[in-house]
Amino acid sequence: MTLKAEDRETLVTLRLQRAKETFAEVPGIMALGYWRTAANRLYYACYHAVSALMLKNGFTTHTHSGIISQFGLHFVQKGIISMEYGKLYSNMFAKRQTGDYDVWKDIGKEDVAPFIEPAQKFIDEIERLINHKN
Repeated sequence: MTLKAEDRETLVTLRLQRAKETFAEVPGIMALGYWRTAANRLYYACYHAVSALMLKNGFTTHTHSGIISQFGLHFVQKGIISMEYGKLYSNMFAKRQTGDYDVWKDIGKEDVAPFIEPAQKFIDEIERLINHKN
């Protein structure tokens, strides 16, 4: 499916908005002690931001692994996004996978809290890139 330019811009805006809304859910979820869910929402906040960036730049992916791979290839390896942010995004995906699917592994505050500030900065950086590339 090919999007018209105006539809693409609208979708980019909506995905970035979804990133911010999803991130805003995290403090309330953490206050309730739902660490697995908090890890999930942090990852998805970043996922929505990255998907907006990918769409803005004409890249299409269909899986989470695909978006991580393409993000690394087109933005991290080219130095557009720092290596630290590339690692952060991959680590958040791994934490989300563990929280969602590994019933043997517990997820606690110490696993989630260190991601909050970096995730916010990551989303801000993605937004800056989106708004910079008109």
